[in-house]
Amino acid sequence: MSDGLVAVVKRDCPTCTLVAPVLADLAARLEGTGRSLTVFTQDDPDFPAGVAPVDDTDLDVSYRLDIETVPTLLQVQAGAESGRIVGWARDEWQDFTGCDDLGEDLPEYRPGCGSLTLDPGRADELAVRFHGSRLRSRRVTLAALEDEMEALFDRGWTDGLPVVPPTPVRVLRMLEGTTRAPDEVVAVVPPDLAECTVEKVAINAVLAGCRPEYLPVVLAAVEAACTDEFNMHGLLATTYFSGPVVMVNGPITRAIGMNSGINALGQGNRANATIGRALQLTIRNVGGGVPGGVDRAALGNPGKYTFCFAEDESGSPWEPLSVERGFGPEASTVTLFAGEGPRGVVDQLSREPDSLARSLAAGLRSIAHPKLALVFDAVLVISPEHARVFREAGWDKARLRQEFDDLLALDGSEIVRGAGGIAEGMPDFLAGTTVPKFRDGGLLIVHAGGGAGLFSSVIGGWMSGSGGSQPITWEVQP
Repeated sequence: MSDGLVAVVKRDCPTCTLVAPVLADLAARLEGTGRSLTVFTQDDPDFPAGVAPVDDTDLDVSYRLDIETVPTLLQVQAGAESGRIVGWARDEWQDFTGCDDLGEDLPEYRPGCGSLTLDPGRADELAVRFHGSRLRSRRVTLAALEDEMEALFDRGWTDGLPVVPPTPVRVLRMLEGTTRAPDEVVAVVPPDLAECTVEKVAINAVLAGCRPEYLPVVLAAVEAACTDEFNMHGLLATTYFSGPVVMVNGPITRAIGMNSGINALGQGNRANATIGRALQLTIRNVGGGVPGGVDRAALGNPGKYTFCFAEDESGSPWEPLSVERGFGPEASTVTLFAGEGPRGVVDQLSREPDSLARSLAAGLRSIAHPKLALVFDAVLVISPEHARVFREAGWDKARLRQEFDDLLALDGSEIVRGAGGIAEGMPDFLAGTTVPKFRDGGLLIVHAGGGAGLFSSVIGGWMSGSGGSQPITWEVQP
């Protein structure tokens, strides 16, 4: 674009019509001075009169200049924009152009109108025209009579529930939620060990029903899930119940409206529901983790559709899970845990921390089997009413953990195979020893739930250790 003044207008704008004589006057004043005025018109190639308008009805120039309001007056120097004015403000136009008496007969100020580039249908068309080349994924064209929803089911791209068709417009809109390049490789996704780009994650986030602002959380979850420590391949291949549980901490939970309160582990919140679902769909559609294929769960659990929630940090008596795991309080993180469905622990009578700790320990002892120890991790989700008991007693998380260590030190003679008339159990050599229910670091404690209800929840884990899965916390990047 040549140096000088540039104006963008449309006839269907009262303010543009108002300043049309000013633009003609300005063009006449600049003639022969070495300065120029170029006027681009969005809707009528003959408007405004007296300035030789340039046809921009295809909106190419307006889009490239990021015009949101007309009239817009820009100064271009050395081929780059050096300033702009939006709408009509007489004093500003006079200073901007150096013409002290410009538009003296006009009102001092009039706001402009929305640019045609922002019209809903047009904005999507322009996004695809200008940015569609950023998308590298294979395009699938459906026949005119194909039903979109049924076509996605038929191609195996769903989790059994309807999904949102990932059109180029929707994918581009989703990519606006992150600063990361669409072709950046996020992870190598098991079981097929397929490279997964930001764009591929965005496509599955669209399928899941995410909003663009959720995408950074989904990306972090995908990155965490595909680490060797989390062992997504093993989690898929196991016949156990478990799948990825996503626990989110930090400012982003409030920014995107995640639920950490009433029904936190249930349905109803879009962010919770779709973030976990987007992770599962990415594993399925990019990595090939399809039930009945590598996914060999004997029973599974409903959380394999989606299992994602935020920790209630503001109401918690303790430091957040992310801080406990080494991150600063202002960091936004996801913690992935290989978990089964939640089970309830009811204690409506305990008003002393010792009694309540015993109730919770009894619930924790049942993970996988009361006679199995060290192999399975767990998450304990403590609700606000139960947390209040510990807060009022002055118990910090370290004190509660110490209590659990004592309460969950199991008598080896009671948990070996055959003890109690139950064949299941630990090896015989543990008889006469004391065995902890959980390995060191194998019990995570988070605070979430509604303000009424003396209930907490236990989420049992899959096998820990080198052959299983380790909980992993990953920082969310913009």
